Amino acid sequence: MSVGAISIPRFGIPLSPPGPRVVSEWLSTYDHEHWPAPPNGDGRPVMLVPGFMAGDQTLTRMAVWLRTGGFVLARSGMRWNTRCMEPTVIDLEQRLEQAVQHSGKRALLVGQSRGGVIGRALATLRPDLIGSLVTLGSPLRDQLSVKPRIWPPILTVGTLGSLGVPGLFSFNCLRGDCCARTRAAVVAPFPDEVNFISLYSRSDEVVNWESCLDPAAIQVEVDVSHVGMGYSREVWDAVADELGGDRRWSDVSSTP
Repeated sequence: MSVGAISIPRFGIPLSPPGPRVVSEWLSTYDHEHWPAPPNGDGRPVMLVPGFMAGDQTLTRMAVWLRTGGFVLARSGMRWNTRCMEPTVIDLEQRLEQAVQHSGKRALLVGQSRGGVIGRALATLRPDLIGSLVTLGSPLRDQLSVKPRIWPPILTVGTLGSLGVPGLFSFNCLRGDCCARTRAAVVAPFPDEVNFISLYSRSDEVVNWESCLDPAAIQVEVDVSHVGMGYSREVWDAVADELGGDRRWSDVSSTP
């Protein structure tokens, strides 16, 4: 979509044309010469997991920013984040395992919205692969804690998936056996050896912000839109501050 001469990348959940706030957030990291200093990657893998109905391209700018700090990108391979959680977690685990084995260092995992929920499940199941998990506007306490206008696309995907359309989750994923393991991992005790940071915004237009307040996470409030979580300067500053601070988890690069 476009606003004047500004090209806005495709977002996940269908939205109305972006307003001034979203455009301002997009412009806040448009000029790479004025990007904030990224956290030090030191050859660590980083994987960014996009939100519902989104693909890797929606987090490209943040991925490039992290690469300038020395992180090595391991792509999620997602074109649309609409699959059942169990096979999605399995695929990401395999990709991340290869990256960690190649580097010898645990990864940074960044997940936006549903991507952060998936990231929490993966970090709980495989803490040996992940040194830090950063979630961006993710409904960690209740995956369905979203604004009313978000229900139509969720119900559409769930209905089509229940009818057998490939690549889409079904309603059985919410209560059935297919995703029982990963559903349990989302709410299971979080491993102490993984740094966990949850960013949330009280003005989030998609997710109810209270659902982002996972008690296991360092909770960081930002004042940005939901879709702006991946490219807002305020979010990048917060991520750099939390990952670059002198804390007990600052050395997350070594494999336990």
